[in-house]
Amino acid sequence: MKAALALTLAILLAACGAGEDAADGEAKPVALVALALAQQGTVDETLTVYGAVEAGAMGKHVLAAPAEATVVAIEAPVGTKVGAGQVVVRLAPSPTSKLDYAKAATDAAAAQAAYARAQRLRADGLVSDADVETARAAAQSASATRASLGARNGALTLRSPTAGFVESVASAPGDLVAPGTAVASIAGSGNLRARFGLDPAQASRIRPGMVIRVTPPSGVPFSAPVLSVDPVVDPTTKLASLFINVPPGSGIGTNSALNGQLDLGSNGGGAALTIPYAALLDDAGQPYVFVVSKGIAHRRDVETGPVSGDRVVIVKGVKPGDQVVTEGGTALEDGMQVRTK
Repeated sequence: MKAALALTLAILLAACGAGEDAADGEAKPVALVALALAQQGTVDETLTVYGAVEAGAMGKHVLAAPAEATVVAIEAPVGTKVGAGQVVVRLAPSPTSKLDYAKAATDAAAAQAAYARAQRLRADGLVSDADVETARAAAQSASATRASLGARNGALTLRSPTAGFVESVASAPGDLVAPGTAVASIAGSGNLRARFGLDPAQASRIRPGMVIRVTPPSGVPFSAPVLSVDPVVDPTTKLASLFINVPPGSGIGTNSALNGQLDLGSNGGGAALTIPYAALLDDAGQPYVFVVSKGIAHRRDVETGPVSGDRVVIVKGVKPGDQVVTEGGTALEDGMQVRTK
């Protein structure tokens, strides 16, 4: 009995040993990667910003309704290139405007008749000079009111005061607009500026006069000095603003998208540790890289600094001479074996 039990135990142990040997013999996953060295050196920092063209301080003209009116037609939609005097929007007097003018015309006729009557009565000695003067003033006021309303109703064809582009149209055909309501705006072609969004942390580093290289989606790239920097953060974009004047003849209009680059200079000759930007990975906002040592990839969370061309400064997390993964990193896990391409 003891011999049989010993034989059974020996068989079980042999089976377990064979399973462990098989597990040990399984091939571990190996990832194919490309590597680059973390290096120290000077950094020429370039800042990329994005923005759009808008009308300059003296180049924006608002077309407003002179009286309550109905929009009849939009002759020049947003983005249309217009010349001076070109019709942009056609309006027609509203029923209320027509009624006001009819009443003003009636009142003016009545006041003029009263003034004529006062003059006749004065000739007969029945009224004083003061009465005649009062009637004259009333007639003059009523006539001025009628003329003003008539002029407003006659100025309901809104024309561009200058050559440029239609920047906005706030109404549609059939809309009823109140007196003074802005119906459309014109951006003069000779007075344009560009507004770029700027990281608030970088705003203090930008000074008026620094040159920005601008690339429009169409047209010729150009360079222009920074006009001003507004550090106030826009509540929607969470960015500060940088402004430049768009040079005449650039061939771009309002609302055109732009991107620009600013050279912020070097890091003052001090040593900065950089790695290729391609090595940088992101985990829910935490930047990290894989550093390879003895054929094993190790994840390192890093703190980044400025970007210089195709390299990025690493403030913390990597040492000079470390080999970082530049290709194949997205398939890696911490501790995985790797081989190089």
